[in-house]
Amino acid sequence: MEQTEILVVGGGPGGLACATMLAQNGARVVLAERKPVVGPKVCAGGITWHGLIKHVPPSLIEREFPEQLIVTPRQRLVVAEKNPIIATINRQRLGEWMAGQAAEAGVTLLSGARVAELAANRATMERDNGQRLTVTFEHLVGADGSNSVVRRFLGLSTTAMGLGLNCMAPGAHPRMEWHLDAPLFGSGYAWIFPHCEVASIGAYGDCRHFTAQRLKQRLLLWADRQGLRLDAQTLRAGLVNFDYRGVRFAQGWLVGDAAGLASGLTGEGIYPALVSGQAVARMILDPRYSAPELKTLAHKHCRHSRVATFAGNAPRLCGPLMEALVLFLRMKIIDFHSLEMAD
Repeated sequence: MEQTEILVVGGGPGGLACATMLAQNGARVVLAERKPVVGPKVCAGGITWHGLIKHVPPSLIEREFPEQLIVTPRQRLVVAEKNPIIATINRQRLGEWMAGQAAEAGVTLLSGARVAELAANRATMERDNGQRLTVTFEHLVGADGSNSVVRRFLGLSTTAMGLGLNCMAPGAHPRMEWHLDAPLFGSGYAWIFPHCEVASIGAYGDCRHFTAQRLKQRLLLWADRQGLRLDAQTLRAGLVNFDYRGVRFAQGWLVGDAAGLASGLTGEGIYPALVSGQAVARMILDPRYSAPELKTLAHKHCRHSRVATFAGNAPRLCGPLMEALVLFLRMKIIDFHSLEMAD
């Protein structure tokens, strides 16, 4: 039996950011992560200049891109700026760095700890070594991703979900690329995000319109057209929850993907996870805190979700909408940063 003030379930960026801020302000925090190590996740690894690039150590940045290539069936557009628009990072290294910060702040980190039972103020976990551990708590924070155990415990269903397929392919790629191909991916897209000696290559689509098998077939077809040889066996799938219902509930809190705060339009999730994790920490520490950053994030999230839902429900308009979007970017009617979750 272990007692703590706050139990955070999930060791992704949102859970680690929340736990670290709480511990830095004197709270007793236990963080439980079901995986044996903190960090690895199916993720393209992109972070934006307006969002996170300036807030992580330079040593974590693998590649920086002041240009973005956007391709549709009818257009090719290069968006260029003085500062890097997006950089790539390794999710495992980011997780290790954030876990180090959490441990230094005094967070008790439990890896290989899967939540088996949840009740009011009590959680029972199964450890990788076969042991069972019960933790009692005053506050429960769910940061355990799109298939959140805590979200289900709070009685929330999930109906708006995205699907990402990704593989890390060896080879040098000079540019970061976004391919908006409505006949293949609907309101989603395919991507090439170069890292150091490999590139994240994948596709994103709305689960309401794509099964994993269908999206995989479309991704492999697109890759073949681009002259990319992907090993289908190395493709990994990850869900993106954008069914946002709030962060505060009678029996606990939710952050990041568990709260449904990832973008339904682009699948961007690291920045919303960090912002919501820190906002929830501040609200736990000070119940009067109004969390203006969370309101701004929720407003942006709502706009992304509306566009994604509209495009998905009007498949015949999806292609023209994509072409119009790129045309507006070309004419500078729309700024590329408006497609980010960061303000």
